[in-house]
Amino acid sequence: MAGVHPSAVVEDGAVIGPDCSIGPLCVVGSEVVLGRGVVLKSHVVVTGDTHIGDETVVFAFAVLGEIPQDLKFGGEKTSLRIGRRNRIREHVTVNTGTAGGGGVTRVGDDNLLMAGCHVAHDALVGNRVVIVNNSAIAGHCVIEDDVIVGGLCGVHQFVRVGKGAIIGALSMVTSDVIPHGLVMGQRGELDGLNLVGLKRKGVNRSDITALRAAFQMLKDGEGTFHDRAARLQDESESAFVREMVDFILAPSERGFLTPK
Repeated sequence: MAGVHPSAVVEDGAVIGPDCSIGPLCVVGSEVVLGRGVVLKSHVVVTGDTHIGDETVVFAFAVLGEIPQDLKFGGEKTSLRIGRRNRIREHVTVNTGTAGGGGVTRVGDDNLLMAGCHVAHDALVGNRVVIVNNSAIAGHCVIEDDVIVGGLCGVHQFVRVGKGAIIGALSMVTSDVIPHGLVMGQRGELDGLNLVGLKRKGVNRSDITALRAAFQMLKDGEGTFHDRAARLQDESESAFVREMVDFILAPSERGFLTPK
């Protein structure tokens, strides 16, 4: 049985899974689907074609599934898909997609979206991502698994942030970030590797050594950044390095932050 506070508004057509809790003054739209055990604390608005996965908890004054903040949006049918076991804190906003961006904004599983952060239209957020207070992920961004975005950061539209990267607080990120990269500075620069994150995940020392050597090659090797990455494809047997190389050689709308 779902528990719905008497002051909440649940529109006809909404699908409320078992063991959900919908708190005071929440609004749940007619196209919304809530999975098992979803908790809406209070004053939460979930609207549009929005699905929220099992055991996700949404805190007060969050707004999920509103239309994009995009002047090109013409009222077309778009959607938001949020996975399981997320923690979405106070005043977070996540918008639906746009027709020009594929029509779907996606947030994966086990993420922490801290107070006041924003995920814009057509963004793709992976799993186990932390977006710290008051940071903004612009439209069409791709944030891969295990990324940490520090507080008061801005990630420019179409930027890709590779798996395991960390972006320091107060950074503006205007180009792609390699997997396991460390970004620092007001105008974000690639300042090294997220070695602390790699060690916390128990990555083998040999892989960390290979990543450090690969980073040095990307920093000091001959040729363009892409040329250096292509050489690494043939020279390294580390799966972590191959993952980084594949990311660099994939199509990019924004180019890359390169080592200082």
